[in-house]
Amino acid sequence: MASSHFTPELFAFLRALEKNNTKAWFEKNRERYETHVRAPMLRFISDFGPKLGRISKHVLADPRPVGGSLFRIYRDTRFSKDKRPYKTNAGAQFRHAAGKDVHAPGYYLHLGTDGVFAGAGIWHPDAEALNKIRRAIVARPVAWKKLKAGPVNTGRSRLGGDSLKRPPRGFDPDHPLVEDLKRTDFYTGTPLTEKQVCSAGFIDKYAKLCATASPLMKFLCGALELKF
Repeated sequence: MASSHFTPELFAFLRALEKNNTKAWFEKNRERYETHVRAPMLRFISDFGPKLGRISKHVLADPRPVGGSLFRIYRDTRFSKDKRPYKTNAGAQFRHAAGKDVHAPGYYLHLGTDGVFAGAGIWHPDAEALNKIRRAIVARPVAWKKLKAGPVNTGRSRLGGDSLKRPPRGFDPDHPLVEDLKRTDFYTGTPLTEKQVCSAGFIDKYAKLCATASPLMKFLCGALELKF
């Protein structure tokens, strides 16, 4: 029987960090972070690689400790009023091989004090990519409607993200899919529980969620002229 990658200690550490978000506390508890958060996440990423390869050869699970799929625990506080130094979540993004940063199409796993969920799609794409996706929706309305009616937007999974208040410039404000053309994010999210994440075989459940979200990934990659 498959073993679990994550334990309740991961969430216990993150909750404690939320209450003690200082460099001094973190340094005193670094071993807890390394043992219960960072190491399990890196092992999950490494073990997920072969499963992800069966979904797409062009989306990668990169187990490198730095610069790979694992997000850093450190917050970027340079332009934020919130100066807390650490994130209170553990996150991993399995992005398209052509992507250079978090804004590339990919799959995502979020384990945090603010929620636990699996995601897929693209977050805050740049203007050029956003325009290509909107053009693809206009050009392939039937495919987009079919996608929206499928498992990426039904049951517990839902398309989410930010949207413009007005239709984007250059697009018909009366277009039947105008609400989707207003989107500035194109991703689906599925809420999970800590118990699910800590259960044996969670990696297979997560792989199934990623496979279920493949229609959205295929549409986005096609719009961006990327292989999937």
